[in-house]
Amino acid sequence: MQLEPYLFFNGNCEEAITYYAKVFGGEVTQLHRFETMPGEHPVPDDYKKKIMHATLETPAFKLMASDGRPGNQQMGGNISLSLGTSDRAEGERVFNALAEGGAVDMPLQDQFWGARFGQLTDRFGIDWMISIALTPVSAN
Repeated sequence: MQLEPYLFFNGNCEEAITYYAKVFGGEVTQLHRFETMPGEHPVPDDYKKKIMHATLETPAFKLMASDGRPGNQQMGGNISLSLGTSDRAEGERVFNALAEGGAVDMPLQDQFWGARFGQLTDRFGIDWMISIALTPVSAN
């Protein structure tokens, strides 16, 4: 099994998934608009170009995303996406990129549990936790 987060946006899914591809070095492998849905699915004209489904594949993980069904807006939730790395420079780069236009809830700081950790909400309303494993200090 693999856990594959599915993110919902309120009209700016294409902008978000394109941004995440840039931040994480991935590729959008699927992008389907509501106007291409087969069968009879009434969609308002102003929603036809919105994203019904998108998939972003990165070297480390996969994300799926959508603008959601018309008239069924999903607002935030009780979940944060947590990214872990041992590469300090990469962790800080990702944290800073996701923080652009968003809000930092907890700046990246060394923590007592042996990680550099920070939390933020990106400009698309997605909550992130970034954890950078610190190299253990030798007792010698």
